[in-house]
Parts: sequence; structure tokens; C-alpha cells
Amino acid sequence: MNKLNRILVQINTLKTVLTLLLVGTVFQLQAQERTPFDQGQKYILADVEVVGKISYNQQTVVTFSGLEKGQQITVPGEQISNAIKKLGKLGLFSDIDFYISKTENDSIWLELAISELPKLSDVKIQGVKKSKVDGLIKDNSLTKGKIVNENLITTTKNYIENKYKKDGYFNTKVYIKTEPDTTEGNQVKMLVNIDKGDKLKISKITFDGNEKFSDKKLRSAMKNTKKQNPIRIFKASKFVKDKYKEDLVSIIDKYKEKGYRDARIISDSVYLNEKRNKININIKLEEGRKYYFGDIKFLGNSVYSDQLLTRVLGIKKGETYNGVLLQKRIADKTKPDADDLTNLYQNNGYLFSNINAVEVKTENDTIDFEIRVVEGPIAYFNNITVVGNDKTNDHVIYRELRTRPGEKYSKEDLVRTIREIGQLGFFDPEAIDPKFKNVDPASGTVDIEYNLVEKGSSQIELQGGYGGGGFIGTLGLSFNNFSVRNMFKKEAYKPLPMGDGQKVSLRAQASSFFQTYSLSFSEPWFGRKKPIQFSSSLSHSKQFLYSGRTTSVDKSRSFNITSLSVGISKRLTVPDDNFYFSNAVSFQYYDLNNYNTGLFTFGNGSSRNLAFTLGLSRNNKGINPIYPTSGSEFSLSAKFTLPYSLFNGVDYGKLGDLQENKLRYDPSSGLNVQATENGQVPVAGDYLGIAQTINGQNIYQYVETYQEAAADQSKVDQLKFNWLEYYKLKFKADWYTRIAGSQQKALVLRALGEFGYLGAYNNDRGIVPFERFFLGGDGLANFALDGREVIQLRGYPNQSLSSLDGGTIYNKFTLELRYPLTLKAAASIYALTFLEAGSSFDTFQEYNPFVLQRSAGFGLRVFMPAFGLLGIDFGHGFDPVPGGTQKNGWETHFIIGQQF
Repeated sequence: MNKLNRILVQINTLKTVLTLLLVGTVFQLQAQERTPFDQGQKYILADVEVVGKISYNQQTVVTFSGLEKGQQITVPGEQISNAIKKLGKLGLFSDIDFYISKTENDSIWLELAISELPKLSDVKIQGVKKSKVDGLIKDNSLTKGKIVNENLITTTKNYIENKYKKDGYFNTKVYIKTEPDTTEGNQVKMLVNIDKGDKLKISKITFDGNEKFSDKKLRSAMKNTKKQNPIRIFKASKFVKDKYKEDLVSIIDKYKEKGYRDARIISDSVYLNEKRNKININIKLEEGRKYYFGDIKFLGNSVYSDQLLTRVLGIKKGETYNGVLLQKRIADKTKPDADDLTNLYQNNGYLFSNINAVEVKTENDTIDFEIRVVEGPIAYFNNITVVGNDKTNDHVIYRELRTRPGEKYSKEDLVRTIREIGQLGFFDPEAIDPKFKNVDPASGTVDIEYNLVEKGSSQIELQGGYGGGGFIGTLGLSFNNFSVRNMFKKEAYKPLPMGDGQKVSLRAQASSFFQTYSLSFSEPWFGRKKPIQFSSSLSHSKQFLYSGRTTSVDKSRSFNITSLSVGISKRLTVPDDNFYFSNAVSFQYYDLNNYNTGLFTFGNGSSRNLAFTLGLSRNNKGINPIYPTSGSEFSLSAKFTLPYSLFNGVDYGKLGDLQENKLRYDPSSGLNVQATENGQVPVAGDYLGIAQTINGQNIYQYVETYQEAAADQSKVDQLKFNWLEYYKLKFKADWYTRIAGSQQKALVLRALGEFGYLGAYNNDRGIVPFERFFLGGDGLANFALDGREVIQLRGYPNQSLSSLDGGTIYNKFTLELRYPLTLKAAASIYALTFLEAGSSFDTFQEYNPFVLQRSAGFGLRVFMPAFGLLGIDFGHGFDPVPGGTQKNGWETHFIIGQQF
């Protein structure tokens, strides 16, 4: 190639039109100096040769430029300029130069010299913790093979600096440099050096011009911008510009809530203090005068009367003006289900309604308002669709929808549907997005498309640990979206038949001294017509006698439990459809084989427990079942057995008399003998007469049974507890209140109260040693041999707040403050602090609701779809355990699979 005949044309892709004109001038001058050619003449493009260090095929590059062989072009001209622009927009090349190789008659040959931008081979980030590096790389998409250009470097630098400035590092500087990777062709290594500098905290927040409110009260209105305070835990002292602007609005809202409608911020300044390591904030205010509500009239309302609208508005003439409250009573944007005027209309079909408050008169300190209502036509749901459910069958979702085609539009039904879908547990509740489509006021119809993001609904529990003197292993599988009807369809196994919303759980737990196996199944829509839940479970456990002192296991002595239960739960329509009524029947068979441990009053024999349970509950927790931010759950249940003592013919009072007479052992006869009323000890063969003398003539027909029972105390209890007889009452109330923050980052207060009571129909027969309450600890029980209920009360050892045999009555109260760290589908994590108090009693006569063991502490919860709920709590017990004299102090509790 003859370089003397080349004519250079260099055009940078980012130059302006003026630059292009200058390049054209240079093009002309160079042509006149070297090789004559006709300026502005049209040529036929013969060929384009691509030179330079590139990895792309030459023809591909020419195609990207838009130039084609045989094309008529003008040199210099628009075609070459457009080619440079197209190649520049690809973001793949740093330099783009066109040269004229030669001309022949009306043909021209061009040379395209380009330099391909390098690709990223490796990135290193310095100046931050190693745990933060991966997050920064992911956030900036600094993946291997990424094209490295100025835009990437600039955006990466700006992102990191802004990120740390939001965290209070105002002096953050980011330095990025690249160097060629000698081991790879046209690749570079990127080094990101981050100098965060000192974290600037807020030293002072002062106000000028405020007379009605103190600086302290105004600072309290700033929820996100706080000055340094070593006592405050949950809100750091950092300056975030966007949050600061929100807090300025909150200050004005504070004034508006107290009647100062004209309050405004004249100026505000943020500056470094004299030490230059902290910042000060000064805000100048103009408060204005205080106003009051005058006449409030409604215009345009025909559906609802003025009296009803006034009652919903809840504002009366003469009250202090409150602009924030007025707006919330018209439309509360912080609560989608608020009791306001807008929802009053929208819950009755008036989707297109519009309500505005207009000041019509201001006289002295009184403001008159008109609430102008544009009702619009009634809207109806038209097409209702669901997208995003790849595994869950459509009918499982559609049966939960309360927004059905042809029905009148209701915002309340829309919000309730979101909550119902979220509580299924199959979808990310934070990602449920109902999109309004084809909203047509003319026809009065609206289409709703529910956009869902499916998450893993099955869980695996795999645990191993050392407890009770031996290794304990647990394997549990929960399939929470199972499909029984597809079990016999081979193509449905992916890897299991899923999608019908049924739940199947299998669990096995074993150690050297016990084994437990369980299987449960539930169908939330039994019969597929109505929300009637069917549930059933079957379990079997075997416990061998274990010696904690010698760590030996005697497998010839055992205790077996076989349990079966079946239940039905139905959604009610009154008082409202948040109520559920449930009933269940359960049977347990307890079989003891020479199992004398003190846990039971007999070591040989069996007991049977046939019980019925009735329950009434109300649940309107929303939306996320893992992290509810509002609503409540109440439940009342009664579990009872048949009153066998009314019809089995046994006089338990007589049996009690026989027990209460002190037994003595006579070594000479080898029999237990009974002292007579005069203190004489009878001979061994005279036992029957003694029984008659002590208990009277009514005992005669039971004398053989009683004689056998008297010979062994445990047989008396075997007779008493052959069929368990009891009733159990339980009540639970659980409230969730959003204190601050958005739906996704809400600080939530949970208030919980519990009460339980175990009673007996027949006082002579007494309360059964089964089904009792054991209070204290993490609330988890690896295995429960006697049907006991383990109640959580953190800050104390497990089951330490009840007597050895368990309590028959308990109460417990909890306040828990929760804050979410993340609520993503992959993992939901929230931190908490708690106050708890409770106590357990052996008899109702001892019960005192004000005698409580108290505790406080903090913890963390992590919910992963595959593993369920995991967590840790650190609790401090302020009171001694029963029998102790010193407060219990700190306890660590590990939470696995517990209720939310």
C-alpha cells in the first residue's frame, strides 16, 4: 500500500457538527497536498479494508458501519460521518479513522483503522472490607469480559462515591486506573482504590425563628436526620441528602398538625463545624399564626349523605387546623386500607372518583373548606389475569382472588387479595404487583393483572447436634405446594408433583435412646369448592430408658406413643370473613414397659387420650406472613375428652381414700400393708378386710381391683389414667403495628398475650400428668413424651419456669420491636428486641397474673425458603427461676423452625 497516496480523514465519534465541518476542511487540504481528487465528487465504494487490533471479523465491522460495496458515496460526505457515528454508538472502539487507499475512475477504496476497546480481565478493590468487595463488583457489573471505556469508569466512580456519601462519608474519593493484562490479548486489569475518609456525623441541629416549638421537638420530627446521641441505638447519626429533604417537609407537617398552616422554611444550611470532622445544620423558620377549622361543606356528593361523609372525615368546626390530618382523612397514602373518604367511595365501585379539599374563605384565624367530590361512574372488574406462576396451578391462585370479573370494583377486595396471595407462601409477598390495565371510564371497566414472583415453597430440615447426653439427628421434608392428584403421573415429577397448594410433611428424629417419626397432610380447599381445610397427621415415637449419670441405654425398658389426628377448618362469613372455625379429633396411645423414671406415676401399663378440639380464630395479618407489618391474630381453643368418670362406675373418691392412707412395706411378708384406723398393723393375709374397714361397704364390688392397686401405688394411677380425662382452654392475641418506615422497611411493634388452663371434670380423679404446660427457654421441644406444650420465654433455661410435672395454668406477655434488614425472596432477615414476662402455676388457687418472671434481650431472624426460620436470641432474665435466689442473667437461644 502506497502511504504517500493516502489521504487521512480523522473524525472523533463524540465531536459536534462544527468538528465534522473542520475535519472536512482538513480532508480537502490534505487531498490537495498529496493526491488530487475531486472534492465532493461521488464515488462507487469498491472495498473497505479494516486494519487494527480487533477480535471481530472484518466483514462484521463493515456491516456495523452501514457501508456496502457498490454503494455510491461522497468523499467527504454524510455516509462516512454516519458510519463513524454507528461504530461509535456500539461502545466497542476507542478510535475510528477512515483513509483513502486509492481512487480509480469513479471507484474508491477505503481503509478503516480502528482500535478495539479493551475488556476487563480482573478487578481489585482496595480500601474497604473484603466482605463488601463482592457487593460492589456485583452492583457495578464489573464482570470478566466487560468492555472498559470511560463511561464504565465514570459510572463506577460516581456510584461508589455516592454510596458511601449516603452512609455519612462525605469525603469519599475513588481512584480508578487500568493497566494492560500481559497474559491476555487486549484485556486490562482494573484497580479501584477507595478512600472513604472520616465518617461525618451530625454534631448540631439548630433552629432560628421557632417560638411555638422547641428545638428538641422539631428535631424529633426529623425521623431520618439525627444528631449524635450515644443512647440512641436504632437510628445512626448520618446525613443523607434525600432523607434530609424529607425531614424538612416533616418539620412543616409538624406545624400544620398544630394549626400553623403558613409555616415555612426560609433557609437551611449544612456546613462543617470548627473541628471540620462533623457537620452542623441550621434551619431558619417562619411560623405564622395558628388557624382553626371553620365550616366544612361537601359538594358533588350524591351517593353518600353529608352526615356520613362528615362522620368519616372526623373533623369538626372549631378544631385546631391540621393540614396533615385533613389530607389523611381524604386519602391516606400511607395505608392502602385506611378508613378515609377515598376508600369509602372506591370500596363501593367508584374507582374514578376524585375528592379534593379547597379553602374557600379565610377570616381572621378561621378557614372554611369545601370538600369537592367528583363521583364518576361505577367501575366493574373485567379481565382478571395472573402472571408469574410457573409452578403453582392457576386454580390455586384464582380461588383466593376476591376481584372477580363482573363484580363491582372494590379497593378493599384488591388489598385483601394481595394479602391472601402473600399468605399462601408460594410467592414473594413484597413483589406482588396488581397492574391496572385497560382502565376505561366510558365503559366503567378495569382489567387487573397480578404480577407474581414465585419462590421456593418446600423446605428441608437437616440437623445434627449433641443433646441429652447423646447425638440427635433430624431429617425433615416439607412440600408446601404439593399435588396429590398428580402422584401417579410420571410427567408431573419435576422432581415431585407440585402446584395444587397441598402440604405434605415428613419428619424423622433419632438418637441412641429415642426415635420419632411423623407424617402430616393438609388440603386448604377440601372438595375444591370452598375454603375448608382438611388436615391429618400420624406419628410414632419410642423412648428407651436412659441414664444421664452413666449415659447407658436400657432398650428392654421403653415408652411408646402412637398418635393420630384429623381436623377440619372452615372460613366463616360472620362477623366477617377473617374468622375461622376449626374442629379436630385426636387419639394418642401411651404404652409404658417397665419405664419408671419419675416422669409418670406408673411405669407399666398404658394410657389413652381421645380428645376433641374446637377453635375459633381471626387472622388479618398482612401482607407478608414472615414479616407482618399490620393486622392481628386472635385464637381461642378448647380441647376436651369425654367425662368418663360420669359413666364408668369408678368411685375415684374411694380410690383417693385408699391412696391417702400411708402404705408400709412388711419385709417378713413381702407385701405392702395398710395401718388400720387404730394404728394396728395387720397380718399379711388380712388385707381385704382392712380395705373394707377403711373404705366402707361401697368399696366391696371393686375390692379385687383396689386390692391389686393398693399393693402397688402405680397401679392405682394406672386405673385413674387408663383413659385420660381433662379439658384445656387456650387464648392467644397477637398484634402488629407499623411504627415508622415504608412497607418494605417498616419498624414494627409486635404485642403478644397468651393464656392456658388445664382442668379436670372430677376433682377426686385429679388433673392428668399429661398435656401440661412447660414455660421457659426457646419454646422448642425435640421430643415431647407426655403431650406437653412448651411455651417460649426467653432469658431462662428451657422449661425452667414450671414445676417438674408441668403447670396447669400459665400466662405470658411479649413486646417485640422488629426491623427488616432485607425482605427479598431468597432470604428475609430482620433484627428484633424484646420484653417478655410470664409465669406458670400448678393449681388455679396459686394463680396470680401479677407474679411474673421478666426478661429482655435482642435477636436476629433469617428465613430461607429451603430451610425455614432460623434465628438466635440473647435474653436476660431479671428474676430467679423457681427455687432460686439470684436473677437468672443471660441465656442464648437458637431458634429453628419456630412460628413467626
